[in-house]
Amino acid sequence: MGRDKKGWAVILLASSLFSAVLAAAFLSDYYNRACFQAIGSICGEIIEARPDVEKTLLSVLKEGEYRSAVPSEQNILRAYGYGETDILPTVAVPGRIFILVGFLGSGGLFLCILRAGRRREGERIQALTAYLERVNRGEGGQLFQVDEGEFSKLQDELYKTVTALYQARDAALAARNNFADNLSNIAHQIKTPITAASLSVQLMRKEPSDTHLDHISGQLARLTHLEEALLLLARMEAGTLGLKRKEADVFTVLMLAADNLQELLAEEDITIDIPEAGGMEIYVDPEWTMEAFMNLFKNCMEHTPSGGCIHCSYAQNPIYTQIRIWDEGEGFDEEDLPHLFERFYRGRRSKNGGIGIGLPLARGIIEGQNGSLRALNLPEGGACYEIRLYSH
Repeated sequence: MGRDKKGWAVILLASSLFSAVLAAAFLSDYYNRACFQAIGSICGEIIEARPDVEKTLLSVLKEGEYRSAVPSEQNILRAYGYGETDILPTVAVPGRIFILVGFLGSGGLFLCILRAGRRREGERIQALTAYLERVNRGEGGQLFQVDEGEFSKLQDELYKTVTALYQARDAALAARNNFADNLSNIAHQIKTPITAASLSVQLMRKEPSDTHLDHISGQLARLTHLEEALLLLARMEAGTLGLKRKEADVFTVLMLAADNLQELLAEEDITIDIPEAGGMEIYVDPEWTMEAFMNLFKNCMEHTPSGGCIHCSYAQNPIYTQIRIWDEGEGFDEEDLPHLFERFYRGRRSKNGGIGIGLPLARGIIEGQNGSLRALNLPEGGACYEIRLYSH
């Protein structure tokens, strides 16, 4: 039982004692009144039968040999100026003392309960204050709940607030570290083409050649692509990408993405198989969704051998539309799977000079349209990207 429950038990006991005191007082008063009436009735009968003993009887009563009283409107004792306390002082006085002791005991018990409650409140306030001081010093620690009550609610809310602040701090630190890592990766990605272009410029000064010009043009194109990709990522994070969603056919969007890659596909001698499974509408921005599909196709091309094929499938149910894109390669390295959608991450089996932004872009576009994107290895072999675009 918690301390609060024990406190309530003591309060209940005190209340019971107080009720018992009131009952005892009532019974004592009732007893006095009954005795007084009985004696008065007896005396009245005696005097009525023997008027000559009236003085003797009253003399005996005055001496206090019989002292008990119960009032009555026609009690003969009242006619002679007697009351309950005059006739039965030995009963009335102890009763009053008992009542006084009961009230004092109950009052003292209530004061003890009040003092104990305040002391307990003080202890809990000190505990909460000490906990906040530890938090301010960076020590933290858990604030254990040992009982119930209003302070427990405050303790819970305080602990939730401190936990949320810790989480916000950790998220801010992670974001800062992530920003530093991204900045380092961006600097590296920019440095490589700039270094290559500078080297080509130096070689051209010694020996002008169209080959060097083509190399410089290629590096400038790579820088342009990197710039566009970084700007696109920044817009997605800021929520300013401006997706214009509308009804679009899955087969049509996949075909348009494949058509935009025909030159690259022809160079690598790779085909894309997109079956026509009937009209299926999805609520997306067709242009950006096509961009996401193109990035996934490019990643599949990287792992598809020459003469191979990239496969697609799609199906729809009342909850979501599922689209799968997979290749005929060796699949993902198990160590790469948790990191594939991280910026600038390049898998162990990457073959081209990619910059590691295509997959994060694809996921950002899909998730920005109430969808999900994950990567997995198929049991029969090959790397697969699974897209789910939810209806609601």
